[in-house]
Amino acid sequence: MLNNQALFALAISFVAGMSTLLGLFVIFTTKGKNEKALTASLGFAAGVMISVSFSDLLPQAQELLISYGGNTKGVLLGVVFLIVGILLAVILDRFTPHEEFDNETRSKSHPDLFRVGFVSMLAIALHNFPEGIATFMAGYNDQSLGISIALAITLHNVPEGISVAMPIYYATGSWQKAFKFTFLSGMAEPLGALLAFLVLRPFINELVLGAIFATVAGIMIYVSLEELIPSSRQYGYKNLALFSTFAGICLMPLSHIF
Repeated sequence: MLNNQALFALAISFVAGMSTLLGLFVIFTTKGKNEKALTASLGFAAGVMISVSFSDLLPQAQELLISYGGNTKGVLLGVVFLIVGILLAVILDRFTPHEEFDNETRSKSHPDLFRVGFVSMLAIALHNFPEGIATFMAGYNDQSLGISIALAITLHNVPEGISVAMPIYYATGSWQKAFKFTFLSGMAEPLGALLAFLVLRPFINELVLGAIFATVAGIMIYVSLEELIPSSRQYGYKNLALFSTFAGICLMPLSHIF
């Protein structure tokens, strides 16, 4: 039944998901193809994904799976689903062939960037979907808890939006395409909330959520290590790429203050 509690929970899930679009503003602060900005953004996005995976998704997955099956079984299930996520990312990677960056010309457009943005969009959408479920469930049962979770997710989603918008924009030169892919990654959150409202409320349990969180963590770790970090270093600003990655890693735990 669509009551005030459900409307509130759906609304905060939508706002949290659409905060991903705030990553687009980074595009408008740079003129042309600023390789330093691109290096910093890709490195920062990698740090965000790594931090979210290890400090947020995996601990949540382990806690849920241990609650479901006990300590030993829960830990083993967490590792299994983590590996499943990595393997899914590897399969996706194999079906999206790419060219190498031309180090000699350097002025050549980076053909990998669209692929990096597309894979990042898929990973973040998969990440946002269970977050939408979690935000809806929390907001439906406790408004103050729902607001706190939505605020923390908003702080997560802004840099995640950068990891989609920047490579797509620099690969295509089109802010419309950057908007489209960033919007799609953000819409996964309210869609997750809507699905939770319409279908999943009776079926969501520790095993399902734990499996989703661990699998998404595996995908995001692979995307960070295989796609984002190498891409951030290909422009020659290796120290900037390194420190941007550290900045992303350090920023995300601060969202837990709220």
